[in-house]
Amino acid sequence: MSAESSQIPAVACVPSAIEPAARTAHFALARELFEKRCVERVTLPDGYAFRFLPDSLEEIASFVANERKCCPFMSFELNLAPGSGPLWLRMTGPEGTRDVLDAELNLAGSCGCK
Repeated sequence: MSAESSQIPAVACVPSAIEPAARTAHFALARELFEKRCVERVTLPDGYAFRFLPDSLEEIASFVANERKCCPFMSFELNLAPGSGPLWLRMTGPEGTRDVLDAELNLAGSCGCK
């Protein structure tokens, strides 16, 4: 095993990595974003891309700041179109990332993304 591959974090969500005072608000924000504000979801080989209206930037940034703590295996990419174009959030990672996102964000259930 190479040194690089041994440094890849395990594919697992660790909610306790978010300080207790912020944890409830983080999961409420995730529900708000992915059940109500997400307007499109694209399945990627290694995760998902989600499209939001541009007025969601501050909430997306707050979500990513905490999500990085509990899912250290995941990569996050924000793409903001010029002007008032859409905001895309890509969440990707190693094999199993989509399964974690499906469970954590209830994507098979009530996700508002199309």
